[in-house]
Amino acid sequence: MTVRLAITGATGRMGRELIAEAAGRDDAEVSLAVNRDPGVESVDGVAVHPAADLASLLAEREPSVVVDFTGPESSVEYVAAAAEAGVPAVVGTTGFSDEQLDALRAASEEIPVLKAANFARGVQALLDVVGDAVANLPGYDVELVETHHNAKRDAPSGTAKSILREIEDARGVDDDRRVHGRQGEAPREDGDIGVHALRAGDVTGEHEVLVAGNSEEVRLTHRAESRGVFAAGAVDAAAWLSQQELGWYDFGDVLEGPR
Repeated sequence: MTVRLAITGATGRMGRELIAEAAGRDDAEVSLAVNRDPGVESVDGVAVHPAADLASLLAEREPSVVVDFTGPESSVEYVAAAAEAGVPAVVGTTGFSDEQLDALRAASEEIPVLKAANFARGVQALLDVVGDAVANLPGYDVELVETHHNAKRDAPSGTAKSILREIEDARGVDDDRRVHGRQGEAPREDGDIGVHALRAGDVTGEHEVLVAGNSEEVRLTHRAESRGVFAAGAVDAAAWLSQQELGWYDFGDVLEGPR
């Protein structure tokens, strides 16, 4: 089966990666591509239409899945349009407010919605083990450092927040134990979880968890060498989601196999 993709933000970093990924696969094709900013008519031979036309294009082209890596405000609009058209949606956008997340969840009552902060299989593996590492080392200090390119807007990254939730669940604490950076006289308190966001150059993405104590340390690191890894995962997610019933999903559901 070939999954037919509707790609939003087609001229952005991830939009271009998604178009390139689909072009190299036998199980995916781009049904339509839209972009909010005018000026680019095509990407790698794929016509780019105005984002304002998304609703009519969804009705006309009948794609299998909308794939969105844009921004929180536009993402909510695009998923609402997908829900209206009855088209499943894969969302890789991060930085949502609670209200915006509620809007996405509301859409999942009408269509399948898969929301993930990261579509790298290695990150999912990290999420699967980080809680055990922290739980097995009670009393050890925990620090998280994430690094991204200088154009990334949200901090900490959505992936970092996912990792933090795993750590907090393992420790049985709330997010009020997070300490974002340190300045001046800032001694570490027992149970603090340090969080540090670096933004520089064109770094694709790196996350490292440091667990240290008792004269030893454990480091769990994931480094993405290319955005292509995220595009591949997102297309895998789209193919999987196209076969699901309405509801709310994450990338871990894809890797667990068919339901």
